[in-house]
Amino acid sequence: MTEPSKVIHVRNVGHEISENDLHQLFQQFGVVTKVVMLRAKNQALLQMQDIPSAVNALQFYTNVQPSIRGRNVYVQFSSYQELTTMDQNSQGRGDEEPNRILLVTIHHMLYPITVEVLHQVFSPHGFVEKIVTFQKSAGFQALLQYQLRESAILARNSLQGRNIYDGCCQLDIQFSNLDELQVNYNNERSRDFTNPSLPSEQKGRSSQPGYGDAGSVYALQASGGRTVGFPQIGNAAAIAAAFGGGLPPGISGTNDRCTVIVSNLNPDRIDEDKLFNLFSIYGNIVRIKLLRNKPDHALVQMGDGFQAELAVHFLKGAMLFGKQLEVNFSKHPNITTGADTHEYLNSNLNRFNRNAAKNYRYCCSPTKMVHLSSLPQDVTEEEIVAHLEEHGPIVNTKLFEMNGKKQALVLFENEEQATEAIVCKHASTLGGSVIRISFSQLQTI
Repeated sequence: MTEPSKVIHVRNVGHEISENDLHQLFQQFGVVTKVVMLRAKNQALLQMQDIPSAVNALQFYTNVQPSIRGRNVYVQFSSYQELTTMDQNSQGRGDEEPNRILLVTIHHMLYPITVEVLHQVFSPHGFVEKIVTFQKSAGFQALLQYQLRESAILARNSLQGRNIYDGCCQLDIQFSNLDELQVNYNNERSRDFTNPSLPSEQKGRSSQPGYGDAGSVYALQASGGRTVGFPQIGNAAAIAAAFGGGLPPGISGTNDRCTVIVSNLNPDRIDEDKLFNLFSIYGNIVRIKLLRNKPDHALVQMGDGFQAELAVHFLKGAMLFGKQLEVNFSKHPNITTGADTHEYLNSNLNRFNRNAAKNYRYCCSPTKMVHLSSLPQDVTEEEIVAHLEEHGPIVNTKLFEMNGKKQALVLFENEEQATEAIVCKHASTLGGSVIRISFSQLQTI
């Protein structure tokens, strides 16, 4: 067995996994001082501040399978005791010859990248003559030709490792060994900025599989808004990317019905706020109405058709308060406002107002494990157990810190107990803080 080291070797690091993702996976155990992405091998090397931090991390992930963006990664001590000469920008590139043509790979691509976006990013460093985009096993890539070699060198030095959008779409830039790019068409996949008269080929399948294929309802278009020089990207891109570029089995992505009907509820224990706590895991809630003439039925209007489809898909057959829920699309396009309707459109408890891509990624069927966040900094595991144990026996708990904020995992004996804890205790107050609870896809602590 390799002796303990403060350097951790991570395997099965797909192109969708970023350096920041690795930081988040390990920073709860101590300071991460360096990360080296070995893209060609789907691996990474990560250095902790000291050996005890690395030992704690590997001991924890011996019992808990580490997963990033739905992909299991595998960790072990590295044979390196320290990363001294390696860095992310120079690893494996010492023999690169500067060239006016750049090979650009986009990692952690939450939003679609077009020729226009690349032109906006790279043109401040010099005149961009040609761009060709394509999909390879390494991910989404582009060849970009500058008029001058000096412009390419400046762009690579300025942009290497940076994100196009906040927290995603990381640029990995190498010099190409091509002498000249050949561009035959000016369209969404290629462009010759020196020859605007080139024809546009017949539109075919998107060059970014998984983004444009979900159906016309979620066709991807940039909105008119601009942020830090780049286009604002719509909800659909976050949706597709959150599920690894595709959609979960059984999800069509084409539903346009926003309202669902929930039946076989326990009328003695359910109310609108409890339904909100459960359905808000899958999207923003507009309004909820309990049907007075059918006390075990309710209507829930979601923010859009995709969110409604997620709720139907993941909650159909879930157990709650001793009843097996039936969740289907309603014939009503929306819920009319009225005295017996609860409004949630402007609620700050809706989970998808910010970080939509992150929240879509965590959508799943009910599990035995719940994740708690927004906890008070001085909270204890005993206080968490006391707050939740009325909903069922707690098998295990784990209190940890991420990004300087206290979070926790709580494992119940079964999914119904965990679901009840979310329904009753999401947005409840613990130690003066309004806590947030959702299902965790981890199986053990």
